[in-house]
Amino acid sequence: MKHSWSKCFSLFTSLVLQLCFSAVAEEILPRGIGNLRYFQLAYPDITFSRSYDSSVNDWVITLTIPDSNGKNRIASLYWADGALLPKSEIERKESYAPILYKYPKILEDPAGFSEEKKEAIKHFSSDENRKGGAGTAMFFFDAVYDSATRSSVEQHLVKVTFLGKRATVHERIKEPLARVEKRLLALSKYSSSLRTFIKELKSTDSYFWRIIAGTSRRSFHSLGIALDVLPVSQHGKQIFWGWAKEKYPDTWMLLPLEKRWMPPAQVIKIFEEEGFVWGGKWAIFDNMHFEYRPELIMFQNQ
Repeated sequence: MKHSWSKCFSLFTSLVLQLCFSAVAEEILPRGIGNLRYFQLAYPDITFSRSYDSSVNDWVITLTIPDSNGKNRIASLYWADGALLPKSEIERKESYAPILYKYPKILEDPAGFSEEKKEAIKHFSSDENRKGGAGTAMFFFDAVYDSATRSSVEQHLVKVTFLGKRATVHERIKEPLARVEKRLLALSKYSSSLRTFIKELKSTDSYFWRIIAGTSRRSFHSLGIALDVLPVSQHGKQIFWGWAKEKYPDTWMLLPLEKRWMPPAQVIKIFEEEGFVWGGKWAIFDNMHFEYRPELIMFQNQ
């Protein structure tokens, strides 16, 4: 009976996550070790090796990560259905979401949300779920970005200028972010909407060690791999689901796309092509937010 309940809970959690993180995927995604290839493609400078631990019937993934100090860092994590957990968390793996999810290729119109989807979004965004849900496991990211503690990650931060605004980011995303900027500036010579977007930028905020509001989980801003592009004015439009919820407590998830502030389509496309996901495609939308998650872009393009 205990095993059956655990399996049902896992399937429900997977459905909720797919409905909320991805605006288009409805299926339960495969969680097998074959998905390790997306991590290998996304982080080519990291060596991934694996061995099987029969004592827990799972794969051990050993990461060899080159560090800026010239030495390698080594981390070992269990596959755990794609959550990548330390051995101490294996028994709680049903509490964690797989790192890979179907990041949408297109922005879905909320007018087409089914009743099932609306209920899943309500559950996912509820105070109870946000406080109690473990969510995405951070162990893999802490290994890659040396971000288990504030003092460790701050050794890897660099100051950059992005589209004329200052930002503090993790050194690992300095180059992909620079490629985004180079492409946007080149394209802005021919795009008036892009020139207006750049001109109206107020800030590009990145590193900020903090817990996500209403949860017990760290933000990806704490790793310096997320960037919020804030405009001087939102022109009366909504930009973030949490703020929209204060104004539209029961219908915020159905807010029409034309009533949401968005970067130009060229901005989103270029960010994605350089390994960043855009929070505007999440059902719990965060339209200012870009996050370096190349494994999700690789998985999306499978």
